[in-house]
Amino acid sequence: MTTTTSAPPTGPPRVTAAREKAPMTKRRREALAAYAFLAPDAIGLLIFVALPMLLAFGVAFFKVDGFGNYRYVGLANYRLMAGDDQLLASLKITGIYVVTFVPLAFVVSFALAMLVRNHFRGIGWVRSAFFLPNVVSLVVVGLIWQFLLVDKRGALSKLLGPLGLGDVSFLGTPALALGTYVVISVWFLMGYQMLVFLAGLKDVPKELEDAAQIDGASAWQRFRYVIWPLLRPTSFFVVVNSTIGAVTGLQAFDLVYVLTKGGPARATSTVVLYIYEQAFTFNNMGYAAALTTVVVALLILCTGLMFAVTRGGRFDED
Repeated sequence: MTTTTSAPPTGPPRVTAAREKAPMTKRRREALAAYAFLAPDAIGLLIFVALPMLLAFGVAFFKVDGFGNYRYVGLANYRLMAGDDQLLASLKITGIYVVTFVPLAFVVSFALAMLVRNHFRGIGWVRSAFFLPNVVSLVVVGLIWQFLLVDKRGALSKLLGPLGLGDVSFLGTPALALGTYVVISVWFLMGYQMLVFLAGLKDVPKELEDAAQIDGASAWQRFRYVIWPLLRPTSFFVVVNSTIGAVTGLQAFDLVYVLTKGGPARATSTVVLYIYEQAFTFNNMGYAAALTTVVVALLILCTGLMFAVTRGGRFDED
């Protein structure tokens, strides 16, 4: 009696069609889920940012009087900027505000983050107190500070009276108004930026700091060679975000409008406030649209340069 044995398969084992398609189906499901999560933000950016920017770019080529009358003027609105002294003054004020607010807010918020980094009794209350101004409307913040800084009758004037500074007008003096505006802006945003830095500090491995301490590194050396390099992407985000906010954010219009309306003597007239005045005070919609496109182009250029120089916050990393 002879038995026959089947020869072992010589080729690779066959994979069923269902198993072949399963990885692709899973990737497809993950891609669809990602698109579903991104869709609301993408649609919002398209409707509320991209579309208005395109419309503003188109309106910039027309003279619009605010009553529905459009007249094509080509590049006339852009040529008008060259001789606009108030525009140049507003750009200068905005530049001064950016170069003072961004570094000051960065240093203060980073110092607060380092201060409340480690847990201690009542840490939650301390963090909440620092973040509390950011949850209040900027209009309310402006009204509160306007009440505190009322000339000779405000709470701050009463507190500074014994020092001989009770008669100082912080919002009514051109030399002090812009600095006061910067300080209030830092006070308002320091809590938000503090939380961003805290999130970055949470990603710094504790083992690296402990190893550096065991090797004899001082507190400054641990900060310089361990913490700071790992915080570069977070720091880059904070700088870019605060720069954009200082030019076109809520504090660039809402806060200054409530506090001073651009005064005194236009000492706090930011470029966004000037665009608002051209559009809704002088009904010069076409010129305001041209100004908007130029400001957006400058922001894109500055942000692109920061990305190129720092490699998106990675700096010298490969």
